Amino acid sequence: MNELTPERLHDLKLKKRSKYAAGIPGVGASLEHIKEYTHLKEGMQALLKLNQKGGYDCPSCAWPDPDGNRSPIAEYCENGAKAVAEEATSRRADPAWFAQHSIDEIGAMTDFELGKSGRITEPMYLAPGASHYAPISWDEAFGVVAKELNALASPDEAIFYTSGRASNEAAFLYQLFVRQYGTNNMPDCSNMCHESTGTALSQVLGLGKGTVTLQDLHEADLILLIGQNPGTNHPRMLSALKTCKDNGGRIISVNPLPETGLMKFVDPQDPLNILARGTKLSDVFLQVRINEDMSLVRAICKILYDEEQEAPGSIFDREFIEQHTSGYAAWETMIAATDVEACIAAAGVEPQLVYEAAGLIAASKKIVLCYAMGLTQHENSVDIIKEMVNLLLCKGAMGKPGAGICPVRGHSNVQGDRTVGVWEKLKPELGEALRNYFNFEPPTEEGYDTVNSIKAMHAGKAKVFVSLGGNWLSATPDTLFVAEGLRQCNLTVHICTKPNRSHVVHGKQSLLLPCLGRTEIDLREAGEQFVSCENSMGVVQMSKGVLEPRSSELRSEPAIIAGMAAATLGDRTTVDWAEMVRDYDNIRDAIAACVTGFERYNERVREPAGFYLPNGPRNRRFDTSDGKAQFSTPTLSHHDLTGDEFLMMTVRSHDQYNTTIYGLQDRYRGIHNERRVVMMNEADIAERGLTSGQRVDLTSTYDGEVRRVNLFQIVPYSIPRGNICTYFPETNPLVPITRTARGSNTPISKSVRVRVIPR
Repeated sequence: MNELTPERLHDLKLKKRSKYAAGIPGVGASLEHIKEYTHLKEGMQALLKLNQKGGYDCPSCAWPDPDGNRSPIAEYCENGAKAVAEEATSRRADPAWFAQHSIDEIGAMTDFELGKSGRITEPMYLAPGASHYAPISWDEAFGVVAKELNALASPDEAIFYTSGRASNEAAFLYQLFVRQYGTNNMPDCSNMCHESTGTALSQVLGLGKGTVTLQDLHEADLILLIGQNPGTNHPRMLSALKTCKDNGGRIISVNPLPETGLMKFVDPQDPLNILARGTKLSDVFLQVRINEDMSLVRAICKILYDEEQEAPGSIFDREFIEQHTSGYAAWETMIAATDVEACIAAAGVEPQLVYEAAGLIAASKKIVLCYAMGLTQHENSVDIIKEMVNLLLCKGAMGKPGAGICPVRGHSNVQGDRTVGVWEKLKPELGEALRNYFNFEPPTEEGYDTVNSIKAMHAGKAKVFVSLGGNWLSATPDTLFVAEGLRQCNLTVHICTKPNRSHVVHGKQSLLLPCLGRTEIDLREAGEQFVSCENSMGVVQMSKGVLEPRSSELRSEPAIIAGMAAATLGDRTTVDWAEMVRDYDNIRDAIAACVTGFERYNERVREPAGFYLPNGPRNRRFDTSDGKAQFSTPTLSHHDLTGDEFLMMTVRSHDQYNTTIYGLQDRYRGIHNERRVVMMNEADIAERGLTSGQRVDLTSTYDGEVRRVNLFQIVPYSIPRGNICTYFPETNPLVPITRTARGSNTPISKSVRVRVIPR
């Protein structure tokens, strides 16, 4: 038995891939999950309020809602409905369930089976040496946390992780507790996904966030979709892409896989669109090799540059470049010397398609470039993102309607958590505000990010691990290494809703502290409460649950954090934690006083569509050293694979969100009933003497250390030669902790050198 990644195969079925995204099949899948896992009346009640003004924010992705009118039928997607079904489930992981299932038995479950076990109903405690979790009162649980934290030789021996699900209110309270305790050890899920975005964009634009609004996508002449799969990871984005196409815009998509959601979308709320069999999305699809997006964009920039040289001012926006950018001369020197044929060859794309894409870009003035983790999880990710910005800057496609950069964020408040202070680096302005408002001296030394937290636990330097949401073990790289670190901790604490893999691989003691979900009513002494979140485009809006809590013992995330803080800090604290969570307006008042952009927070968040946070680049104000956007000259790099190596990328299935497995039906890719698969080019399969369905193992070797995962099946797929694709998190054990993105320290989950070993 392997409690890290149970090695079991199901009955793999390969079917034809879906020809379009969403449509009636998407509606059917949504309703099927609601019907199977919730009480139908409750489930439908929850869906009607999902992403609506005055309703609650989707617990899935961070795609923005329309500022104006929203659909009265459904302002959600298939994944949103599945997320609601998971949270509003009628199943319970209560004390009786834990009594029936030992740690070993829970560890033998797949991630899908764990997720379907139901909501945890009350605090659970795993004592040293125990085989089963057992109930514990809230006060006793807080006492365990306080005892272990206060017994540490230094606050820096504790690590406090944050998932992107936590609200602004919970996240701010959490960082306040952690900093009053005395450390900046606050890794978060941004460290594993868009940290490269924050690093790159901060350096070249002066803000580590995207610059566009939803309206900009609607108005764009051209949208570039690079390294992302909107049909699965951000399905509501498809509506924005359709609006762009309806308005006469064009779309270029760049990806190693020809994902269904890049090709065609059937709007299930538009009868005419259904009858017309949907909207074609991509005008040009560039099937680039894994981690060669930078070579491709460099080639396109060279083509544009050569055309600009023939007719100055016809392609580049010279006025924008002169008034709003720096570094153009160095960039021009680099581009002039670029070998366009070599770049195209490295990208592995047909030259005529590259020139066709360049032609669309040349003819467009309003360009939005969207990307996701297909760009952010490589060793050279920071440089890749800077290369994308170069393309936009030469076209003047920044800080005007219909133009800009759009890093599409994952979990629903991952951006907001960072905005309100969850970061291992304390910004000086936040430190000063906390000092003045709460009258304490916050620590200034940089804390551990995710990768450094993993290393610290493994080295025995960190002894208590607290997780605000999330599934640390499954989300992080190098699973065996992570597990070894967790097992050395004196205590692991998880604020959670359902059992997950991280609850099985635990410290000497473990606590599960069950919290309310987004769908649930949060009733405090001052009455019914709401929280707030920030979406991918910097809009902050309220979220108010509508369902009765799944258990009377559940507490909100802010209440749990306040309970831990009060018990741990005692008389040392300068914060009235009980008053903070009596009425969440008190938390928002504190945020307004400490975080720029949240002035009159309690007033503005009550507006039906919320409010936008300040965004300088959106208005051509760049908070850089010279007040201008920066051209950069990153160096191209390539993977030097040996003869038997492949470059592996990890992806989600269409029946999954992050580490939550909704089901085993990846219908967009035609892969059903199995997740332990290796998508491989048919020519590579034949050349290696393999066959469809054959069982194989996978290994990766870095610095002489061999990592291995066993029992996968070969699936023929449209993917560039020399590349393979697997599902996350099953192959996370192959992702080395020793290789990360330069400048951001993000794991390289999208470009891992591996070998395929027949069984």
